[in-house]
Amino acid sequence: MAAMAAQQPSISSGSSSRSSGSNGEVKDDSMPMPSRNPLPLSASQEAQVRELFNQRVRNLCADEIKAFADCARNRTFTIPFACRDLSHAMNSCMLRHATPEEHDRARELWFAQRQHRAREREKKERRKHEQEAFHREWWGLPQRDPEELRQELEKLKRAERIGGLTRQPPPPGDRDGEEGKR
Repeated sequence: MAAMAAQQPSISSGSSSRSSGSNGEVKDDSMPMPSRNPLPLSASQEAQVRELFNQRVRNLCADEIKAFADCARNRTFTIPFACRDLSHAMNSCMLRHATPEEHDRARELWFAQRQHRAREREKKERRKHEQEAFHREWWGLPQRDPEELRQELEKLKRAERIGGLTRQPPPPGDRDGEEGKR
C-alpha cells in the first residue's frame, strides 16, 4: 500500500492560489490536502465532495446542458428523437470532464473549505444560543445551566473530524513564546 501511495503522481489544482517567492520557489496560499492518499472521510463528507464534483462538472458543461434543456422544453414524447444530438453532446461533455482527476480537485477544494465551514457552523450555533436565551427571557423560563452552555461553546471550538483525527490546539500558555517573558 505504501509503495502505491508513493507512486501516485501529483495533480496540480487549477483553482489554488499560488505565488512565487523571491528565489523562484512556488508557495501555495490555500490549505493543502493532508496527503495524496488522504484519510477516509465519513459518508456525509464524501457526499459533500461528490456534490462539489457534480457541481464542477455541471459548470464545465453548462452550455451543452442549457442547449439540451432549451430543446427539451415543451416536449414530452419527442425529446429522445428531436434532441438526440444535443443529448449526446451533453453526455459526452460530462463524461469527458467527470474524471478521477476532477474528483481529486473537488476533494482538494473540500479540504480547502474546512475553515470556512467551521466558521459558518460556529456562527449558526452562536445565533441559536442567542435566540434561545431571548426566548427564555421573554417567556420567563429558567436559564440553562452555565456549565452546560460552557461545554457546548467548547464543543464549537473543536476542529472538524477527518478520518477520526482532529488538529490539537496549542496549549493556552504557549502563544509565540510569551511564557518566557512573564
